[in-house]
Amino acid sequence: MQSGKIVVENLYKVFGAEPQEAIDLLKQGWSKERILAEKGAVIGVSDVSFSVEEGEIFVLMGLSGSGKSTLIRLINRLIEPSGGNVYIDGQNVAKMPKAELIDLRRRDMSMVFQSFALMPSRSVLDNAAFGLEVAGKSKKVREERAMQVLKQVGLDTFAHKMPHELSGGMQQRVGLARALAVDPSMIIMDEAFSALDPLKRREMQDVLLELQKTDRRTIIFVSHDIEEAMRIGTRIGIMEGGKLVQVGTPQELIDNPANDYVRNFFNTVDTNRYLTAGQLMANSVPIYVHNGKAPDAQTVCQELQALDKHYAFIVDEQNNFQGSISLEKIALLVEGGTSCGLDGDVLKQINPIAENTPLDQVIERLVDNEGPIPVIDEHGHYSGAISKGRLLTRLQGESHE
Repeated sequence: MQSGKIVVENLYKVFGAEPQEAIDLLKQGWSKERILAEKGAVIGVSDVSFSVEEGEIFVLMGLSGSGKSTLIRLINRLIEPSGGNVYIDGQNVAKMPKAELIDLRRRDMSMVFQSFALMPSRSVLDNAAFGLEVAGKSKKVREERAMQVLKQVGLDTFAHKMPHELSGGMQQRVGLARALAVDPSMIIMDEAFSALDPLKRREMQDVLLELQKTDRRTIIFVSHDIEEAMRIGTRIGIMEGGKLVQVGTPQELIDNPANDYVRNFFNTVDTNRYLTAGQLMANSVPIYVHNGKAPDAQTVCQELQALDKHYAFIVDEQNNFQGSISLEKIALLVEGGTSCGLDGDVLKQINPIAENTPLDQVIERLVDNEGPIPVIDEHGHYSGAISKGRLLTRLQGESHE
C-alpha cells in the first residue's frame, strides 16, 4: 500500500445494476462507451489510485463529466464505491462500518461546497458552530470555537449578522469557518470558490493559503480553473473519462504533460507567472567555503578572472550563506597590497530567498540588488543563485544559460 494521509487504491464507481460485471469488462479492455451501450452501466470512476500527503493541497481537475466530483464523494463515502479501497490515516473508509464513518466525518473530516449552503434563519456564529452542535458540544464551547475560526477568516465582527446581510465572498468565508470549526485534519472542497467573482475568488484563495501556513491541514480541492489549481495546489491530479491520467506538481505537468488533454489545460495560461525561485536558480555563482579560515582574496580573484565570473558567494561548512562579493571589490583589495581573507567585514550581506518564492517577488529582489540573489532550501541551506541574465534566459524558454 502507498503511504500518505489519504491513499486511494484501484477505486471504481459504476452506476448500474451489475457494477462488478462492468468492472470485469473494463479490466478486459472494454471502453466505458461500449459498456454503456451494451450493458447500460455508466462508469463514473475507473481504477483510480493516488495518495495525498499530510498538509498537502491536492487539486483535482478535469472537464465536466470527468469524474472528479464523484471521486471526492467516494473518498468520504457520500456515495458507495463499486470496488477498491480508500485509506485515511490507515483506516479503510470503503469498508468502515457506518457508525465509525459518521464519527470520522464529524470528528476529522469537513467539506466545503460551491453553494454556500448556509442556514438562512441562523446567524453567522450559529452557522459556523453547526458542526460542533451536531457533535454534541455545549453552547459555550461551540460559540467560543466558532468565534476563533470566524476571526481566522476575518468575520468575527459579523458574528451576529444573518447570511443574507453578507456578500457572496463573505458567505463563503462562513462556509469555510464552519468546516474549520471542528478542527478537522482534512477538508474536501468541491468547486468551493467557483461561484465567486474573480476578485473575491482570489481573496478566498489568499485566505486558504494563509490558513494553510499555520494549520497545515490536508486538503483535496476540486477545481476546473487551471490558474486556481496552479496557485494553490501542491500537486494537481488531472481526470478524464473517470480515469486519473496524470498527477504532478504544476511545473511537472507543464514540462511533461502525459497527453494532449493535459497539455490543453495550460494553453491559455502564461505558465511563467507560476515559476518559483527553485525553478529559476542555477549553480552559476562560484562558491567558497569559510571553514574557520576565510578564503584568500588573491586566489579567489584569479579564479574568478579565469572563469569569467563577476561574483562569488561565501558559505560556511554547514552550507549556510555568509555573503557575496564582486570581482571588482576583490580586485581592489588585492591591488591595495593587503593580504586578506574574504570575511564578514568585506562581504556584502544579502538576504537569501526561499526556493518557493514566486516569480513576482524574485523580480522585485533582482531589481533592488546589483548582483545575483542566493536561494536557500527548506532547511536554510544554500542551493543556488538567480541572476538577471538567468531570469531572462529562463523566461525566454531556454533550459540552460
